[in-house]
Amino acid sequence: MLLTCIVPRLPPAIDGVGDYALNLARQLRQDFGIQMHFVITDPNWTGATGIEEFPLSHLSENSVESLLSVLPNNSTQVLLHYVGYGYAKRGCPFWLVNALERWRTARTNRGLVTMFHEIYAGGRPPWTSAFWLSSVQKSLAARLARLSDRCLTSKQLYAEILHKLSPGKHKEIPAMPVFSSITEPQQVPPLAKRQRHLVVFGGSSNRLQVYRNSSAMLSRSCELLGIEKILDIGPPVDLSLSSFKSVAIVEMGKQPAAKISEILLNSQVGFLNYNPDYLAKSGIFAAYCAHGLLTVSAHRSTLPIDGIEPEKHYWLSDEQTAECKSGAELQAIADNAYAWYQTHNLSVQARIFASYL
Repeated sequence: MLLTCIVPRLPPAIDGVGDYALNLARQLRQDFGIQMHFVITDPNWTGATGIEEFPLSHLSENSVESLLSVLPNNSTQVLLHYVGYGYAKRGCPFWLVNALERWRTARTNRGLVTMFHEIYAGGRPPWTSAFWLSSVQKSLAARLARLSDRCLTSKQLYAEILHKLSPGKHKEIPAMPVFSSITEPQQVPPLAKRQRHLVVFGGSSNRLQVYRNSSAMLSRSCELLGIEKILDIGPPVDLSLSSFKSVAIVEMGKQPAAKISEILLNSQVGFLNYNPDYLAKSGIFAAYCAHGLLTVSAHRSTLPIDGIEPEKHYWLSDEQTAECKSGAELQAIADNAYAWYQTHNLSVQARIFASYL
């Protein structure tokens, strides 16, 4: 079964949506015999003509005619991974939505399934283009939601927004937090059998947030948890990490997925500075959970969101934390996060996508 999958980029580009799409395609092929033909829309993307025996088409320009020229003419399903800014600089990909409307409505036996990784920009300050274009982005997302035969997304809030944008169209819109792009080990050792290492993992901007804005909490976490070494994994950051005096930082640089997985399995703690209301969208948090680490967050949410609760699925060592929890309590937090992750792991999501495709 050959299906078409539209994405902005795929590896080797550093792109969370591309990583998600490729991992999902691997699992769909392995479990259900579904083969993806990728359509990469970023004209500046560079990569192989085929990735892991997945055929692909690469658009030289973003236009209606360019996309229609590579979409199948027969009856089939198209899977779209949607994030507005991935398809247009200002987050308003008219060309994409117009092309899919023409393709979808040309024949009754064509189907469109859309995974909404984002919907539209909101809550931005008025001096940004996102503030002024939010309503346009919202209108495009509404058109896509009404055009799609099925919608999926990564946050319950997004599912509620999509229901409002397409009233009466979709009975159910699954909200599935992202899975880990750094493999999913079948078994994870208890924290007590791991090295007293803390991992700071992710892209440069994510890790800069940790070192610039959360250094006091990072230092306090290391002290309370008896951390002996910080392992920094990812592209270089524009910062002298040797100035962080409390615990030695080992800069690991970019590493292959298998090596990152090995490091995570042998470490006790994963640290992140991320909006706690959006942890369901964090690939870093997903990787920590999948590998059974104790996640320490720089911030807490006030209410459970997407099934994630502070002190149950992640820990904080803020100024109110006078002492560390017991080893059993910390292990319980890591176990809760691991169990939460298994409800939407890659195999679970592949099964849901397969039922829709």
